[in-house]
Amino acid sequence: MPTKKDDVYGDHISNKFNDELMELKTEFLEMGGMVESQVENAIQALMDGDGHLAEEIRAKDKRVDQMEMAIDEEATLIIARRQPTARDLRLVISVIKMVADLERVGDEAKKIAKLAIKLSEEGQAPRGYVEVRHISTHVLSMLHDALDAFARLDSEQALRIMKEDKRVDEEYQAAARTLLTFMMEDTRNISRCMSVMWVLRALERVGDHACNIAENVIFMVKGEDVRHTSVEEAERVVGR
Repeated sequence: MPTKKDDVYGDHISNKFNDELMELKTEFLEMGGMVESQVENAIQALMDGDGHLAEEIRAKDKRVDQMEMAIDEEATLIIARRQPTARDLRLVISVIKMVADLERVGDEAKKIAKLAIKLSEEGQAPRGYVEVRHISTHVLSMLHDALDAFARLDSEQALRIMKEDKRVDEEYQAAARTLLTFMMEDTRNISRCMSVMWVLRALERVGDHACNIAENVIFMVKGEDVRHTSVEEAERVVGR
């Protein structure tokens, strides 16, 4: 976590305003930790064929939704009460955007859990689990690092996450081609391989949401919107 000196969002005459901003950040990071755990557990349920764990993940999704609404409400109240400007406004607006990404990561974890239940009921583990393990490790690292970049207001780390997103896309495409080969070799693999394909797609989307969070961190720190821009342009923004 940033120190008092480093945290540009904790330097106000009003201690109450400081507390409100810090509470907003803390609640966002708590939600981030929850959805990170949800994805990790969903992959574990898939690998172990653990239908009970998968059901627990699906049940916890409502808690993620509740946290999103609570953070949205708190951010809205800060805008109404404090009328923040400049860097403070960027923080509050970014949290509203990023919390939506976290909620969608939770949705992807729920999808994976649902597929884990389906595959465990079918019995034999399908091909493609090596690819799932590899990509899940990659995107979970991206999500963790994106949350860390937010906590430390680290635009350089956020930029590194943006660069990783292209690699995840390439890994997803390679894994999809491998699964298509399995399906062509034996049509009996089609149903199970399609389920694994949807798991891979969900993981690719987790990577996208981690990248979105990273883009918002850059906006918070640098005051420039790098969405829909090239990585090269984002590098120029971060380097200023």
